[in-house]
Amino acid sequence: MKVSIFSSKPYDRQFLNAANDDARNDMRHELTFFEPRLTTETASLAEGFEAVCVFVHDKLDRDVLQTLHNGGCKFVALRCAGFNNVDLDAARELGIGVARVPAYSPYAVAEHAAGLILTLNRKFHRAFNRVREGNFALEGLLGFDLHGKTVGVIGSGKIGVCFVRIMLGFGCRVLVYDPQPSDELKSLDIEITSLEAVLSQSDIVSLHCPLMPQTHHLMNAQTLSQMKRGAMLINTSRGALVDANAVVEALKTRQIGALGLDVYEEEEGVFYEDNSDRVLEDDTLSRLLSFPNVVVTGHQAFFTREALENIAQTTIGNLDEWQQNGACENAVK
Repeated sequence: MKVSIFSSKPYDRQFLNAANDDARNDMRHELTFFEPRLTTETASLAEGFEAVCVFVHDKLDRDVLQTLHNGGCKFVALRCAGFNNVDLDAARELGIGVARVPAYSPYAVAEHAAGLILTLNRKFHRAFNRVREGNFALEGLLGFDLHGKTVGVIGSGKIGVCFVRIMLGFGCRVLVYDPQPSDELKSLDIEITSLEAVLSQSDIVSLHCPLMPQTHHLMNAQTLSQMKRGAMLINTSRGALVDANAVVEALKTRQIGALGLDVYEEEEGVFYEDNSDRVLEDDTLSRLLSFPNVVVTGHQAFFTREALENIAQTTIGNLDEWQQNGACENAVK
């Protein structure tokens, strides 16, 4: 198939081309890489392509999907797990199939969440900068033992379960809120409880749930006020799970003691780009970056070699299946 690939970076080209050229694949696809995000303005680039391959910041609303359909597109291959950026009703009406990568490396994201916790707790980011300037003083770098602390986990899919196991390894008490806990989760030495209990009892709360209407701004002024005062909040899932303005206020009042974000609600057009020579126009993000007890990474939790290999192989596999069968095991229903 002729496939147009949007939001492509050098590493996308590297891993997708390698997966496409794998001798184990009987079919080959003609891959064309475009650096811009897929939007209303760039959708015409996909004219004449049977499929498009997109990432988390590409916009596939009704207008974009209509343009893709008019240009001959029959299939959207998401190289990510989330699909909240796709108008699924419009895709179905237009006869455009949509498939995703449901699991690429849950370890990558779970380990990154643990890394944010360790960085915020032991203040690695501040210590690194100090030592480079010859300052070896320890004042202001005091942390706490993770062992024995209570960690709350909201969402227990594959990533959430991996994170639970990591926290158990540190010797933490783990509380989990999930309306539909898996059998694997139930087999672990954890407590499945209510959202209110997780928020009120946890020293650290980590989000590992998908973005849906029910979870949009799950962490808002009300729920943040229910957290244990001074607790740490971690989000490596989707930016819109957290009301950024509310969390700024919670940081200012010391209700939140530390914040680790790998995602941000308004990250589109900022994350994955080099903005070092520009003024950051997002006042809320600028305010967050000004706090010494906040660490923000640029949506990189997934960014490991193993994850990129799995993403590429699954994406090419989805294209193979669709071309051969007109259907795909990883199709988004």
